[in-house]
Amino acid sequence: MLPLLSPLLLLLASVAPSHLFACSAGAAPNRSGAAAEAGKLIFILAGQSNMAGRGGVTGDRWNRVVPPECRPSPAILRLNAGLRWEEAREPLHADIDVLKTCGVGPGMAFAHEILPSAAAPALVGLVPCAIGGTKITQWGRGTPLYGEMVRRARAAGGGGGRMGAVLWYQGESDTVSGADAEAYMGRMEKLIRDLRSDLGLPGLLVIQVALASGEGNYTDIVRQAQKGIRLPNVACVDAKGLALNTDHLHLTTQAQVQLGKLLATSYLNHSKTDTTSRVSFISIHI
Repeated sequence: MLPLLSPLLLLLASVAPSHLFACSAGAAPNRSGAAAEAGKLIFILAGQSNMAGRGGVTGDRWNRVVPPECRPSPAILRLNAGLRWEEAREPLHADIDVLKTCGVGPGMAFAHEILPSAAAPALVGLVPCAIGGTKITQWGRGTPLYGEMVRRARAAGGGGGRMGAVLWYQGESDTVSGADAEAYMGRMEKLIRDLRSDLGLPGLLVIQVALASGEGNYTDIVRQAQKGIRLPNVACVDAKGLALNTDHLHLTTQAQVQLGKLLATSYLNHSKTDTTSRVSFISIHI
């Protein structure tokens, strides 16, 4: 049975994206556990299906294979759909991207990679927000998905901790239309500015993923837009060349592990310096 959708999202279902968060309206972060209230380093995981995770998914079935790099750990938490911290485990987005089958994504491999570093505290908190099949216009300020992302980010920080970065992997659905592809850079830059403003974090690091694949014929235009953003404190890692499932759209489990490590490298590089005016780009080497 699917988790209950909030009344607000049910009300907006006819005009909202086809994949919506499952959450309980009025829920509050769990304040019972001392560990969950410790100094967490918090990361927002947002975008569409490759961030939500389709590693190991064939059709509507996940093979339940979890690589060692994605194993559960008491030091890695996730904010669930009810806005409560719990020990993270794959699939991270199982109660978020509820209308699709979720598998392995990049979040757990990312968290494991940064934990041993001096840049990470004792706990890493992951906030899954990604919804498969969504265009960037469905994430703009004023949309249900944007509102949920902001609400979850605020809830995540409500019990302590600090925001590390937004990890953003989205754009496959914007490769279908040439007009959408051409408008991508401006829309992404506006999303970054709005999110920083609404969270009160003007220097919030955003690490985006340049597409490995697309749904249409304009993938290269979106990729160039992603790599061309020059806002302060925005990084980009390139997923091109990572292995895809047989659908030629979604990353394999092992590719998701590689992506998680690339994202971690980008974050750790930024943590070594004052990044308020830094822009960086990381390519994969296979």
